Amino acid sequence: MATNKVPQSYDAIVIGAGFAGLYMLYRLQALGLSVRCIEAGSDVGGTWYWNRYPGARCDVDSLDYQFAFSDQLQRGWTWSERYATQPEIQRYLGYVTDSLDLRGSIQLNTRVTKAEYDDTETPDTASWRVETDTQQVFTARFCIAAVGCLSAAQVPDIPGLADFSGSWYHTGYWPKTPVDFDGARVGVIGTGSSAIQAIPIIAQQAAELTVFQRSPSFSIPARNAPLHKDETEAYKDEFLAQRAAACRTDFGNSTWQSLPSALTESQAARDAEYERRWQFGGAGFMETYADLMTSKPANDTAAGFLRAKIATIVDDPDVARRLMPFDYPIGAKRLCVDTDYYATYNQPNVRLVDLREEPMEHITSSGVKTQSGEYAIDRLVFATGFDAMTGPLTRIDIRGRDGISLAHQWQQGPQCYLGLAVAGFPNLFTLTGPGSPSVLSNMVLSIEQHVDWVADCIAYLMERGATTIEAEHKAQEDWAAEVNETAAQTLFPQGNSWYVGANIPGKPRVFMPYAGGVRAYREACDAVVAEDYAGFTLT
Repeated sequence: MATNKVPQSYDAIVIGAGFAGLYMLYRLQALGLSVRCIEAGSDVGGTWYWNRYPGARCDVDSLDYQFAFSDQLQRGWTWSERYATQPEIQRYLGYVTDSLDLRGSIQLNTRVTKAEYDDTETPDTASWRVETDTQQVFTARFCIAAVGCLSAAQVPDIPGLADFSGSWYHTGYWPKTPVDFDGARVGVIGTGSSAIQAIPIIAQQAAELTVFQRSPSFSIPARNAPLHKDETEAYKDEFLAQRAAACRTDFGNSTWQSLPSALTESQAARDAEYERRWQFGGAGFMETYADLMTSKPANDTAAGFLRAKIATIVDDPDVARRLMPFDYPIGAKRLCVDTDYYATYNQPNVRLVDLREEPMEHITSSGVKTQSGEYAIDRLVFATGFDAMTGPLTRIDIRGRDGISLAHQWQQGPQCYLGLAVAGFPNLFTLTGPGSPSVLSNMVLSIEQHVDWVADCIAYLMERGATTIEAEHKAQEDWAAEVNETAAQTLFPQGNSWYVGANIPGKPRVFMPYAGGVRAYREACDAVVAEDYAGFTLT
């Protein structure tokens, strides 16, 4: 590996080798471009490389959580469970990488630290200069950030962590070597999606498990089960048609069907339908009625149903009450999918500490101190989430025209045209960036749409002999207004969630994803292309 700063030149640099980076690499090479994909991990996988905590699974059905651009590719892989585990998903991405012969173009164990646009000479020679923690420098006409939405792990600034004598971990940066919790006193901080998956597994091993809950989450049983061969083989014949249908839905899932309104049903009929969806399991529960995310009274019926379920599962009424969310609509924070999460609190070695009732003061050398006392802990797990959507981008020093910093430009909240491009940053593409449906959809479906859009855009530039494409400020502002107005028509902004950056001190409270749905978003992207890339300036 080169260690000097003599630039290595390519047509395009792709940052990240997860779902988005791998497919982007494939599409660009198919255009005949020279491409280098740079990945911080020691293997491909992106999110599914780093998030290997106990119980880590996808919360989208495995059969739909795969690429659809190649029929041969999907027919060559068979999923083993309804919700695939982290190791299986990473194996799938390894299968994709090897099937498409991509490894030779991927540089592992290399983190991009800076990307700067250089147009000091002429537009024809303008390029992105990309620097890494391995002291290498790359130049390329195009820079594509495939860094993911949930890849910048957030460890809260709790006094005393440096003094803790035990081991601590973050679910988003889990060690490759399995962590042994047998006989240990374990503390888990957080009760979001990662914690809800990890807590039941850790509870089976730990002598004592103390869960420090900052705010409770709504969760639906996964009803995970093995997939039978006849089922998976039959679905391979249906998959491409199902994916095409999913692109015309709001959440990117063609199997979720909604009834018109929760408010036109009797309570008995409503509860029967909720019970049916509860027994089926999965995040599709939020699609029971079409107005659950637009009407607070409708939403209250679903929230009330789930609180009643918690009360029947958890033996201790006081613990059950603490596990019930009351201060936000169901769905305004990410709906979790679990296996025996609530029932775990019935185990004698598990206790719940509600930090709203007894706030955490600091971490000691031997545990966690709250206003009510100290809890002895040997191993501490931070399931405290991510600096979502913007963090993976702003933690890289990205600079556009005239050295303007992306982090500085987004100080008051992200503005990103279609979630794909930023004014002042020519030839930079942000896959599933803020302002796109991304985290509110089947991520693989949204990733494919973004990659295809970018690849087709670059092909268009090549055909036209254009050297740069840049989002216009007015178009970006109009799209930001559309994202905000669309979110305001829903209940999403009412949750103090990572969707609005609430988990990051000082981060502006802006609803970051596009809440208008996959279908409407695709139509908006297609309309821009049909009008010769309206809202973009081509040079």
